[in-house]
Amino acid sequence: QVQLVESGGGLVQAGGSLRLSCTASGRSSSSYYMGWFRQAPGKEREFVAAISWNGGSRYYADSVKGRFTISRDNAKNAVYLQMNSLKVEDTAVYYCAAELIDRSPWSFRSWGQGTQVTVSS
Repeated sequence: QVQLVESGGGLVQAGGSLRLSCTASGRSSSSYYMGWFRQAPGKEREFVAAISWNGGSRYYADSVKGRFTISRDNAKNAVYLQMNSLKVEDTAVYYCAAELIDRSPWSFRSWGQGTQVTVSS
């Protein structure tokens, strides 16, 4: 199993940017999909973005398309989520995920502990 540790969350004003990072250990990240999910208070966890093992394919939820960018660096066993033009409704705990199980709906085997992102108005 893969262990995941997220970082980069924090408090930002609406319209601002944040970059989340997630480092994987336990198995080389170059062999599996990775992704980001988020969970807002009182809501279910939802898919945000995913990236294929070599970065050649990227997928986004409609709510973040054009504002968020997922990328990865397999040499560092890391995946990133660049979040621009943040909105108050982006406030949530963001989770890193690895080892794709299915795409419909998106589901993964390994999960990080989450990092809080708060967007103020």
